[in-house]
Amino acid sequence: MIKLNAKELRDIEISSAKNHAVTVQRNPFFLILENVYDTYNIGGLFRLADALAVEKIYLCGQMETPPNGRIAKASIGTYKIVPWEYKTSAVEAIEELRKQKKEIKIIAIEQSKNAKKYSKVDYSLPVALIVGNETFGISEETLKAADEIVEIPMWGINKSLNVIVSAAIVAYHIMSDKKTSCDVYPF
Repeated sequence: MIKLNAKELRDIEISSAKNHAVTVQRNPFFLILENVYDTYNIGGLFRLADALAVEKIYLCGQMETPPNGRIAKASIGTYKIVPWEYKTSAVEAIEELRKQKKEIKIIAIEQSKNAKKYSKVDYSLPVALIVGNETFGISEETLKAADEIVEIPMWGINKSLNVIVSAAIVAYHIMSDKKTSCDVYPF
């Protein structure tokens, strides 16, 4: 598989991007974004999804979708490579995933009285991570539809991390001990 740098990704035509996308061996990993308002966060989550070779991103609820210029800029063009779909709600995306992937585990990253420390959960693939709105988090309805709620410990005054950072911490924790589509690590 040919790796592309930021300039090549920004400049790639959609038709060429689709040709590159089919060469990526996808991991049984999904990201569900619920009402993520900041277009730079959406773009950054596309970059994360590409880095992990996720199977698909679901963009759900009140949020912008590609080819929004800010998403395009922040994603450095990875929105053209990573499969994505818009759903009116995260619950709708969860229901679709449960029909397609019977064994899927749905994990919400959120602070909650029902949350477990992210490093103490037994993860298995296929898995979907849900991240929510930068101010309000994940809706109660969506939290109820998840199998588990995990949180990242916070020792300072700030209550939460940026949505991209939170997703990356948990996602890389999950993938670090899994046999993935990438047999050889670059380190």
